[in-house]
Amino acid sequence: MAHRPVAGRAMTRRRRSALASACWLASTLWLAGGAAAVEPDEVLADPAMEERAREISRDLRCLVCQNQSIDDSDAELARDLRVLVRERLVAGDSDSQVIDYVVSRYGDFVLLRPPFKATTYALWFGPAAVLVIGGAAVLLFYRRRRTSPAAADGPLTEDEQRRLAALTKHDDG
Repeated sequence: MAHRPVAGRAMTRRRRSALASACWLASTLWLAGGAAAVEPDEVLADPAMEERAREISRDLRCLVCQNQSIDDSDAELARDLRVLVRERLVAGDSDSQVIDYVVSRYGDFVLLRPPFKATTYALWFGPAAVLVIGGAAVLLFYRRRRTSPAAADGPLTEDEQRRLAALTKHDDG
């Protein structure tokens, strides 16, 4: 009688190799995901300047995607902004000058971390205000429900009892 391994207990060499290849491919794609947006023709020759451009691009919001930095976005406008950032750096602007230039054209919304000032209070306090107002509304709803007039009426009158008896008798019939 030939010995057969129990299904699921022994993994063949081919399966281990396929699993290792799949894990390698998945991890490579995952690690390369963030760098896919910057195209080769955008990259600056000077590595230090390119790193500055990437750092600035990570702090600027894609105005199309709105939940990604221009460094991560594949949108055409994000590409144009990445090129603009690199052009300004090559022209000799400092990091803050580049950011100020982009903000002057697109407003504070272009910053992934907007500054704390009067025009951005809604961005900072809006979510908390919505949460507080929602919690107060739920609290009031349940408080009113507990003291509703229907619960505080008391016993039925004789007329209401007769009508109720007639209705329940009719339903049984």
